[in-house]
Amino acid sequence: MDRFCLDCNGLLRGRADKKFCDDQCRNNYNNRQKADDNSFLNEVNRVLKKNRDILRNKNPEGKIKVKREILLRKGFDFNYHTHTYATQKGTIYVFCYEYGYLLLENEEVLLIKREEK
Repeated sequence: MDRFCLDCNGLLRGRADKKFCDDQCRNNYNNRQKADDNSFLNEVNRVLKKNRDILRNKNPEGKIKVKREILLRKGFDFNYHTHTYATQKGTIYVFCYEYGYLLLENEEVLLIKREEK
């Protein structure tokens, strides 16, 4: 019974439990498996990083009000964030890592940076 490489489908020779022709085929196969498994995670991380960068660039002082439209034009996606923080008064801040925002009235957004303790 012939056995074939899981990566290139080349005929295998040697040990009965051999799965790959060589290290290159083994690495190609395993890298492809990891890429397929992590594609969704990589896409979410890309969006979160972009959101964080937009918040960081628009908020050099640590606290500032901006129009929601400005963030949207830069490509900010309000559907993605890392966590939220609710104050005792019930105000909910949304964060992308250490940079956050609070939605205000009149399509304004208060940008903040979480202070390290």
